[in-house]
Amino acid sequence: MTNQTLALLLAAALGLAVSAPIAAAECATGKTLKAEKLTIATGNPAYPPWVMNDSPESGEGFEAAVAYAVAAEMGFDESRVTWVRSGFDEAVQPGEKDFDFNIQQYSIKPERLEVIDFSEPYYTTTIAVVVKEGSTAANTKPYASELKKLKFGAAAGTTSQPFLEQVLQPEQDTLLYDDNADVVAAIAANQIDAIVFDLPSALFVSAVQLDGGKLLGQFPVENNESPDSFGLLMAKGNPLKECVDAAVQTLSDNGTLKELESKWLADATGAPVIDMDK
Repeated sequence: MTNQTLALLLAAALGLAVSAPIAAAECATGKTLKAEKLTIATGNPAYPPWVMNDSPESGEGFEAAVAYAVAAEMGFDESRVTWVRSGFDEAVQPGEKDFDFNIQQYSIKPERLEVIDFSEPYYTTTIAVVVKEGSTAANTKPYASELKKLKFGAAAGTTSQPFLEQVLQPEQDTLLYDDNADVVAAIAANQIDAIVFDLPSALFVSAVQLDGGKLLGQFPVENNESPDSFGLLMAKGNPLKECVDAAVQTLSDNGTLKELESKWLADATGAPVIDMDK
């Protein structure tokens, strides 16, 4: 191989190495609120496991990590990311925003799309099982066959009821209550062994509403017939949307989102994916 050929190959390799970041950066040029900066909003406060220690700047927590991964795909390193805080309801109102995008467990809903924009989904909710620490149910292995043996409770008319009846199909009839508050009270009083909610609700119930609550596991997403999908929220007509969508799609295609989900929403929360074949 001649020196000239080697030089050409080296130049080509270097060109390939920088083409993707350059293209990503060019996509966002002139489209952010602040030149060469990406402004990201989250809740005030922001809770784990979405953001750890109310510190999104650390990149710790599922949504904090997703935000930095999206930023990197768009050509912004950590030094060029600025965080702001926003109220949940405030952000879904029409009008100008003080952020480029907001990550705060926003479900993509048709009525919201009339006044704001969303990115492609970065997370689709699963159904999780909550039990009480110290109970016999707390030692149940995350296998469908073992979960079927537990006595479940659910609020009548909610999605928990058909999920239990049609998907898990416990051996004992599900006890039905008027609302979710009654269901939480029932497990606290040891009337039932376990309850199911979508994962975000289950995290709140186990950490806040139920003293000694424990996440036993989460079902594979394909077992949830009516899941919510979370998207990055943006002002209506935000020119940055195309770039954000492309970044989220890349992270989905290359497995990054699944890796972050496993790290922060399964391993860190102690909620492994339930094995439906065992």
